Amino acid sequence: MKKWLTGIVFMIMAMMVLTACGGDKAEETETPEKTDGAADPVVEAESDEYEESTIRLAYNLPQDHHISIGIEKFAEDVKEKSGGKIDMQVFPAGQLLSDKDMNQSLLSGGVEMGVNSSTLWSSTVPAMGIFDVPYVFNDYSAVGEAVGGEFGDKLRSAMADKGAEVLMFADYGFVQFANNKLELKSPADFKGLKIRSIGDLPSELIKAYGASPVFMGGGEVYMALQRDTVDGATSGTTAMLQRKYDEVTKYLTINNYAYLEFLLTVNKDFWDKLPEKSQALISETAAEAEVWIRSQAEKEDVDSAKALEEAGMQVYYVPEDELAVWKEAAEPVRGIFVDNAGELGKELLDMVDGN
Repeated sequence: MKKWLTGIVFMIMAMMVLTACGGDKAEETETPEKTDGAADPVVEAESDEYEESTIRLAYNLPQDHHISIGIEKFAEDVKEKSGGKIDMQVFPAGQLLSDKDMNQSLLSGGVEMGVNSSTLWSSTVPAMGIFDVPYVFNDYSAVGEAVGGEFGDKLRSAMADKGAEVLMFADYGFVQFANNKLELKSPADFKGLKIRSIGDLPSELIKAYGASPVFMGGGEVYMALQRDTVDGATSGTTAMLQRKYDEVTKYLTINNYAYLEFLLTVNKDFWDKLPEKSQALISETAAEAEVWIRSQAEKEDVDSAKALEEAGMQVYYVPEDELAVWKEAAEPVRGIFVDNAGELGKELLDMVDGN
Protein backbone atom coordinates (compact mmCIF):
# COMPACT_ATOMS: atom_id res chain seq x y z
CA MET A 1 0.00 0.00 0.00
CA LYS A 2 2.77 2.41 0.97
CA LYS A 3 4.64 1.55 -2.24
CA TRP A 4 1.51 2.34 -4.28
CA LEU A 5 1.00 5.70 -2.59
CA THR A 6 4.67 6.54 -3.00
CA GLY A 7 4.43 5.85 -6.73
CA ILE A 8 1.37 8.10 -7.08
CA VAL A 9 3.09 10.96 -5.27
CA PHE A 10 6.21 10.55 -7.39
CA MET A 11 4.18 10.70 -10.64
CA ILE A 12 2.31 13.86 -9.52
CA MET A 13 5.59 15.60 -8.62
CA ALA A 14 7.15 14.66 -11.97
CA MET A 15 4.17 16.08 -13.84
CA MET A 16 4.41 19.33 -11.88
CA VAL A 17 8.09 19.72 -12.73
CA LEU A 18 7.49 19.08 -16.44
CA THR A 19 4.60 21.57 -16.52
CA ALA A 20 6.70 24.21 -14.81
CA CYS A 21 9.56 23.71 -17.28
CA GLY A 22 7.23 23.86 -20.27
CA GLY A 23 5.64 27.05 -18.95
CA ASP A 24 9.03 28.68 -18.58
CA LYS A 25 9.92 27.80 -22.17
CA ALA A 26 6.63 29.18 -23.47
CA GLU A 27 7.21 32.43 -21.63
CA GLU A 28 10.70 32.71 -23.10
CA THR A 29 9.45 32.39 -26.68
CA GLU A 30 6.60 34.88 -26.35
CA THR A 31 7.07 38.19 -28.23
CA PRO A 32 7.81 40.80 -25.56
CA GLU A 33 5.33 43.62 -25.27
CA LYS A 34 6.38 46.87 -26.98
CA THR A 35 6.86 49.71 -24.56
CA ASP A 36 6.83 53.43 -25.21
CA GLY A 37 5.64 52.83 -28.78
CA ALA A 38 8.93 51.14 -29.77
CA ALA A 39 8.81 49.31 -33.12
CA ASP A 40 9.62 45.65 -33.45
CA PRO A 41 13.38 45.56 -34.26
CA VAL A 42 12.98 43.08 -37.12
CA VAL A 43 10.23 45.11 -38.84
CA GLU A 44 12.19 48.34 -38.37
CA ALA A 45 15.29 46.87 -40.04
CA GLU A 46 13.23 45.75 -43.02
CA SER A 47 11.67 49.21 -43.46
CA ASP A 48 15.14 50.73 -43.82
CA GLU A 49 15.75 48.67 -46.96
CA TYR A 50 15.15 50.05 -50.46
CA GLU A 51 13.25 47.86 -52.87
CA GLU A 52 15.51 46.36 -55.50
CA SER A 53 15.18 47.95 -58.93
CA THR A 54 17.27 48.37 -62.06
CA ILE A 55 17.30 51.66 -63.93
CA ARG A 56 19.00 52.06 -67.29
CA LEU A 57 20.10 55.66 -67.90
CA ALA A 58 21.20 56.73 -71.39
CA TYR A 59 22.72 59.99 -72.61
CA ASN A 60 24.56 61.21 -75.73
CA LEU A 61 26.88 63.99 -74.60
CA PRO A 62 30.64 63.39 -74.40
CA GLN A 63 31.57 61.92 -71.03
CA ASP A 64 33.75 64.89 -70.07
CA HIS A 65 30.93 67.41 -70.61
CA HIS A 66 29.88 69.09 -67.36
CA ILE A 67 26.32 67.73 -67.71
CA SER A 68 27.68 64.22 -68.19
CA ILE A 69 29.87 64.55 -65.12
CA GLY A 70 26.86 65.68 -63.08
CA ILE A 71 24.68 62.85 -64.40
CA GLU A 72 27.32 60.21 -63.68
CA LYS A 73 27.67 61.54 -60.11
CA PHE A 74 23.88 61.48 -59.71
CA ALA A 75 23.71 57.81 -60.75
CA GLU A 76 26.63 56.91 -58.51
CA ASP A 77 25.07 58.67 -55.51
CA VAL A 78 21.65 57.02 -55.97
CA LYS A 79 23.26 53.60 -56.06
CA GLU A 80 25.43 54.32 -53.03
CA LYS A 81 22.70 55.92 -50.91
CA SER A 82 20.36 53.00 -51.60
CA GLY A 83 23.00 50.51 -50.51
CA GLY A 84 23.13 49.14 -54.04
CA LYS A 85 19.43 48.28 -54.09
CA ILE A 86 18.74 50.80 -56.86
CA ASP A 87 21.06 49.61 -59.60
CA MET A 88 21.81 52.54 -61.92
CA GLN A 89 23.18 51.24 -65.22
CA VAL A 90 24.59 54.19 -67.20
CA PHE A 91 25.08 54.12 -70.98
CA PRO A 92 27.06 57.25 -71.98
CA ALA A 93 27.89 59.00 -75.24
CA GLY A 94 25.23 57.35 -77.40
CA GLN A 95 26.21 53.76 -76.54
CA LEU A 96 22.59 52.68 -76.14
CA LEU A 97 20.51 55.28 -78.01
CA SER A 98 21.09 58.23 -80.34
CA ASP A 99 19.66 61.59 -79.33
CA LYS A 100 17.12 61.23 -82.17
CA ASP A 101 15.84 57.89 -80.80
CA MET A 102 16.03 58.70 -77.10
CA ASN A 103 12.63 60.25 -76.45
CA GLN A 104 10.52 57.62 -78.17
CA SER A 105 12.40 54.86 -76.39
CA LEU A 106 11.87 56.52 -73.04
CA LEU A 107 8.16 57.13 -73.61
CA SER A 108 7.61 53.53 -74.73
CA GLY A 109 9.57 52.09 -71.80
CA GLY A 110 12.45 50.86 -73.94
CA VAL A 111 14.73 52.62 -71.47
CA GLU A 112 13.76 53.78 -67.99
CA MET A 113 15.69 57.03 -67.76
CA GLY A 114 17.39 59.34 -70.25
CA VAL A 115 19.01 62.73 -70.82
CA ASN A 116 18.11 64.72 -73.91
CA SER A 117 17.83 68.32 -75.02
CA SER A 118 14.80 70.51 -74.52
CA THR A 119 15.00 71.17 -78.26
CA LEU A 120 14.36 67.53 -79.13
CA TRP A 121 11.60 67.28 -76.52
CA SER A 122 9.78 70.18 -78.22
CA SER A 123 8.48 67.79 -80.89
CA THR A 124 6.56 66.03 -78.09
CA VAL A 125 5.80 69.08 -75.92
CA PRO A 126 5.90 72.13 -78.23
CA ALA A 127 6.10 74.51 -75.25
CA MET A 128 9.52 73.04 -74.44
CA GLY A 129 10.73 75.02 -77.46
CA ILE A 130 10.67 78.15 -75.28
CA PHE A 131 14.42 77.71 -74.70
CA ASP A 132 15.00 77.94 -78.48
CA VAL A 133 13.03 81.14 -78.97
CA PRO A 134 15.79 83.57 -80.00
CA TYR A 135 17.11 85.94 -77.35
CA VAL A 136 14.49 85.08 -74.70
CA PHE A 137 17.05 84.59 -71.93
CA ASN A 138 19.77 87.16 -71.34
CA ASP A 139 21.76 85.58 -68.52
CA TYR A 140 22.36 82.33 -66.66
CA SER A 141 20.64 83.27 -63.40
CA ALA A 142 17.39 84.12 -65.19
CA VAL A 143 17.14 80.56 -66.49
CA GLY A 144 17.67 79.04 -63.05
CA GLU A 145 14.99 81.24 -61.53
CA ALA A 146 12.55 80.38 -64.30
CA VAL A 147 12.87 76.59 -64.20
CA GLY A 148 12.84 76.61 -60.39
CA GLY A 149 9.46 78.36 -60.25
CA GLU A 150 6.02 78.35 -61.87
CA PHE A 151 7.56 78.48 -65.35
CA GLY A 152 9.33 75.18 -64.72
CA ASP A 153 6.29 73.64 -63.03
CA LYS A 154 4.17 74.23 -66.13
CA LEU A 155 6.74 72.48 -68.31
CA ARG A 156 7.07 69.58 -65.87
CA SER A 157 3.31 69.12 -65.86
CA ALA A 158 3.12 69.16 -69.67
CA MET A 159 5.87 66.54 -69.87
CA ALA A 160 4.16 64.32 -67.28
CA ASP A 161 0.96 64.43 -69.34
CA LYS A 162 2.94 62.91 -72.22
CA GLY A 163 4.45 60.16 -70.06
CA ALA A 164 7.82 61.59 -68.98
CA GLU A 165 8.58 62.65 -65.41
CA VAL A 166 11.16 65.47 -65.35
CA LEU A 167 13.75 64.95 -62.62
CA MET A 168 16.18 67.68 -63.59
CA PHE A 169 16.74 70.71 -65.82
CA ALA A 170 20.43 70.46 -66.65
CA ASP A 171 21.92 73.74 -67.88
CA TYR A 172 23.96 73.26 -71.04
CA GLY A 173 24.61 76.94 -71.70
CA PHE A 174 24.15 79.36 -74.58
CA VAL A 175 24.09 78.26 -78.22
CA GLN A 176 26.35 79.71 -80.94
CA PHE A 177 27.25 79.30 -84.63
CA ALA A 178 30.41 77.79 -86.13
CA ASN A 179 31.23 77.48 -89.84
CA ASN A 180 34.14 77.00 -92.24
CA LYS A 181 33.22 79.56 -94.93
CA LEU A 182 33.24 83.09 -93.52
CA GLU A 183 32.99 85.23 -90.40
CA LEU A 184 29.31 85.68 -89.50
CA LYS A 185 29.05 89.30 -88.39
CA SER A 186 25.38 89.83 -89.29
CA PRO A 187 22.35 87.76 -90.30
CA ALA A 188 22.99 88.70 -93.93
CA ASP A 189 26.23 86.67 -93.85
CA PHE A 190 24.24 83.41 -93.48
CA LYS A 191 22.81 83.59 -97.00
CA GLY A 192 23.38 80.40 -98.98
CA LEU A 193 25.06 78.44 -96.16
CA LYS A 194 24.02 74.94 -95.08
CA ILE A 195 23.92 74.87 -91.28
CA ARG A 196 23.46 71.80 -89.09
CA SER A 197 20.40 72.40 -86.91
CA ILE A 198 19.42 70.83 -83.61
CA GLY A 199 15.64 71.12 -83.85
CA ASP A 200 12.57 72.80 -85.29
CA LEU A 201 12.89 76.34 -83.96
CA PRO A 202 16.66 76.55 -84.55
CA SER A 203 15.86 75.49 -88.13
CA GLU A 204 13.36 78.34 -88.41
CA LEU A 205 16.00 80.77 -87.14
CA ILE A 206 18.55 79.49 -89.64
CA LYS A 207 15.99 80.02 -92.43
CA ALA A 208 15.14 83.49 -91.11
CA TYR A 209 18.84 84.34 -91.39
CA GLY A 210 18.92 83.14 -95.00
CA ALA A 211 20.66 79.75 -94.61
CA SER A 212 19.42 76.18 -95.13
CA PRO A 213 19.03 74.00 -92.02
CA VAL A 214 20.21 70.37 -92.05
CA PHE A 215 19.13 68.25 -89.09
CA MET A 216 21.47 65.57 -87.76
CA GLY A 217 22.55 64.04 -84.46
CA GLY A 218 25.51 65.41 -82.52
CA GLY A 219 27.71 62.43 -83.29
CA GLU A 220 27.35 62.97 -87.07
CA VAL A 221 28.42 66.61 -87.23
CA TYR A 222 32.21 66.27 -87.32
CA MET A 223 32.16 64.03 -90.39
CA ALA A 224 29.56 66.23 -92.10
CA LEU A 225 31.71 69.32 -91.58
CA GLN A 226 34.83 67.47 -92.69
CA ARG A 227 33.16 66.31 -95.91
CA ASP A 228 31.44 69.66 -96.57
CA THR A 229 28.02 68.06 -96.30
CA VAL A 230 27.25 71.14 -94.21
CA ASP A 231 29.09 74.47 -94.04
CA GLY A 232 28.52 75.06 -90.36
CA ALA A 233 26.65 74.05 -87.24
CA THR A 234 24.87 75.47 -84.25
CA SER A 235 25.69 74.13 -80.80
CA GLY A 236 27.15 75.15 -77.47
CA THR A 237 30.88 75.83 -77.31
CA THR A 238 31.31 73.05 -74.74
CA ALA A 239 30.24 70.39 -77.24
CA MET A 240 32.11 72.17 -80.07
CA LEU A 241 35.32 71.81 -78.11
CA GLN A 242 34.74 68.21 -77.09
CA ARG A 243 33.70 67.23 -80.63
CA LYS A 244 36.78 68.98 -82.04
CA TYR A 245 35.00 71.55 -84.21
CA ASP A 246 38.28 73.47 -84.30
CA GLU A 247 39.62 70.77 -86.64
CA VAL A 248 36.82 71.17 -89.21
CA THR A 249 35.58 74.78 -88.87
CA LYS A 250 37.36 78.14 -88.97
CA TYR A 251 34.88 80.66 -87.59
CA LEU A 252 32.88 80.96 -84.40
CA THR A 253 30.21 83.59 -83.75
CA ILE A 254 29.16 84.23 -80.14
CA ASN A 255 25.69 85.77 -80.08
CA ASN A 256 23.96 83.76 -77.30
CA TYR A 257 20.83 83.38 -79.39
CA ALA A 258 19.34 80.53 -77.32
CA TYR A 259 19.87 78.78 -74.01
CA LEU A 260 19.96 75.02 -74.23
CA GLU A 261 18.56 72.87 -71.46
CA PHE A 262 18.96 69.13 -71.16
CA LEU A 263 16.28 67.18 -69.29
CA LEU A 264 16.82 64.16 -67.09
CA THR A 265 13.53 62.30 -67.45
CA VAL A 266 12.13 58.95 -66.39
CA ASN A 267 9.31 56.92 -67.93
CA LYS A 268 6.25 57.93 -65.91
CA ASP A 269 4.66 54.47 -65.70
CA PHE A 270 7.93 53.09 -64.35
CA TRP A 271 8.28 56.05 -61.97
CA ASP A 272 4.78 55.70 -60.57
CA LYS A 273 5.45 52.05 -59.69
CA LEU A 274 8.58 52.85 -57.68
CA PRO A 275 8.15 52.98 -53.88
CA GLU A 276 7.85 56.50 -52.46
CA LYS A 277 11.08 55.95 -50.57
CA SER A 278 12.96 55.32 -53.84
CA GLN A 279 11.25 58.25 -55.56
CA ALA A 280 12.28 60.58 -52.75
CA LEU A 281 15.91 59.46 -52.88
CA ILE A 282 16.13 59.84 -56.66
CA SER A 283 14.41 63.26 -56.64
CA GLU A 284 16.60 64.66 -53.86
CA THR A 285 19.78 63.41 -55.52
CA ALA A 286 18.70 64.85 -58.89
CA ALA A 287 18.08 68.24 -57.26
CA GLU A 288 21.61 68.23 -55.83
CA ALA A 289 23.10 67.39 -59.23
CA GLU A 290 21.00 70.10 -60.91
CA VAL A 291 22.48 72.79 -58.66
CA TRP A 292 26.03 71.63 -59.38
CA ILE A 293 25.48 71.47 -63.16
CA ARG A 294 23.96 74.97 -63.20
CA SER A 295 26.97 76.33 -61.30
CA GLN A 296 29.27 75.01 -64.05
CA ALA A 297 27.42 76.28 -67.15
CA GLU A 298 28.76 79.85 -67.37
CA LYS A 299 32.33 78.86 -66.52
CA GLU A 300 32.29 76.08 -69.12
CA ASP A 301 30.89 78.42 -71.81
CA VAL A 302 33.65 80.97 -71.21
CA ASP A 303 36.46 78.44 -70.90
CA SER A 304 35.45 76.42 -73.97
CA ALA A 305 35.11 79.50 -76.21
CA LYS A 306 38.58 80.60 -75.12
CA ALA A 307 39.98 77.10 -75.76
CA LEU A 308 38.49 77.05 -79.28
CA GLU A 309 40.10 80.39 -79.99
CA GLU A 310 43.43 79.16 -78.68
CA ALA A 311 43.05 76.09 -80.93
CA GLY A 312 42.92 78.36 -83.98
CA MET A 313 39.27 79.32 -84.50
CA GLN A 314 38.52 82.94 -85.34
CA VAL A 315 35.98 84.08 -82.72
CA TYR A 316 33.61 87.01 -83.25
CA TYR A 317 31.65 88.33 -80.27
CA VAL A 318 28.57 90.21 -81.48
CA PRO A 319 28.64 93.62 -79.75
CA GLU A 320 25.69 94.42 -77.49
CA ASP A 321 24.70 97.42 -79.60
CA GLU A 322 24.47 95.24 -82.73
CA LEU A 323 22.21 92.56 -81.27
CA ALA A 324 19.08 94.52 -82.25
CA VAL A 325 19.69 93.61 -85.91
CA TRP A 326 19.98 89.91 -85.04
CA LYS A 327 16.83 90.04 -82.88
CA GLU A 328 14.80 91.84 -85.54
CA ALA A 329 15.71 89.26 -88.18
CA ALA A 330 14.74 86.48 -85.75
CA GLU A 331 11.36 87.96 -84.82
CA PRO A 332 9.31 85.61 -87.07
CA VAL A 333 10.48 82.65 -84.98
CA ARG A 334 8.53 83.96 -81.97
CA GLY A 335 5.30 83.82 -83.95
CA ILE A 336 6.04 80.28 -85.11
CA PHE A 337 6.66 79.20 -81.52
CA VAL A 338 3.34 80.60 -80.30
CA ASP A 339 1.50 79.01 -83.23
CA ASN A 340 3.03 75.62 -82.36
CA ALA A 341 2.92 75.79 -78.57
CA GLY A 342 -0.52 77.38 -78.21
CA GLU A 343 -1.76 78.96 -75.00
CA LEU A 344 0.92 77.37 -72.83
CA GLY A 345 3.64 78.70 -75.10
CA LYS A 346 2.18 82.19 -74.94
CA GLU A 347 1.94 81.98 -71.15
CA LEU A 348 5.58 80.99 -70.86
CA LEU A 349 6.72 83.71 -73.25
CA ASP A 350 4.73 86.32 -71.30
CA MET A 351 6.27 85.08 -68.03
CA VAL A 352 9.81 85.40 -69.37
CA ASP A 353 9.21 88.72 -71.13
CA GLY A 354 7.71 90.11 -67.93
CA ASN A 355 10.95 89.58 -65.95
